Amino acid sequence: MIITSPHNETLKQVRKLAARRERDRARAFVAEGEDLLAAAAASGWEPSARLCAAGSGLPGTEVEQDLLHGISQLGSGTRTLAIYPQRWMDGPVGERIVHLHGVHDPGNVGTVLRSAYAFGAGCVTFGPGTADPYGPKAVRASMGAIFTTPVARAGGPADLPGATVALVARAGEPLARVAASVGGGPVSLLVGAEREGLPEDVIAACDHVAHIPIRGESLNAAMAATVALYELQRIHMVARDE
Repeated sequence: MIITSPHNETLKQVRKLAARRERDRARAFVAEGEDLLAAAAASGWEPSARLCAAGSGLPGTEVEQDLLHGISQLGSGTRTLAIYPQRWMDGPVGERIVHLHGVHDPGNVGTVLRSAYAFGAGCVTFGPGTADPYGPKAVRASMGAIFTTPVARAGGPADLPGATVALVARAGEPLARVAASVGGGPVSLLVGAEREGLPEDVIAACDHVAHIPIRGESLNAAMAATVALYELQRIHMVARDE
């Protein structure tokens, strides 16, 4: 059977899930493209629905190409997409956590998920004002890490395990020194938006304040988190091997 009507219920659901409130209500999200769907399958995620362009030979329910393009969030359209249930942990897990506070840009959020997976973080937690990791742009930017990196919600430092480290431009101690002081123990890294940074009360509640020594004014949230995660992983590996 080929879907030929724009009023099909699955197509309607895909359209609705473009909005965050609908994703929150349905506890579901959409991933597009063969690479993302392959990443989901490799990580054991089963879609509640999968659609593909008619005649593409891909798995899923076939849809007329124009209709599939019409519900795609990609500028060039897509050959396949799927709906998945969201997975939120009850709380932070692992010994290295990245906590995002007020990171509005979904591209940054997705990139942090990717870096967290690359550098062995146990979880990414989401605080107030942070973009939805299950939004279309964040899912794409994660390059499949949304299916491998656990996510949880957390209000702030009090909800996070281990030593809490606020990453603040040009404040506190150099990151390498702070990373060495926490050694191989549990640590939660807190990252704010590039322009606003972390709120003062959040910084004050952390155990440490650290900065990345750079020539310029600042790094964006994703770049800063990536550098910090690499440094934490390096120190962790040194401490483990001693």
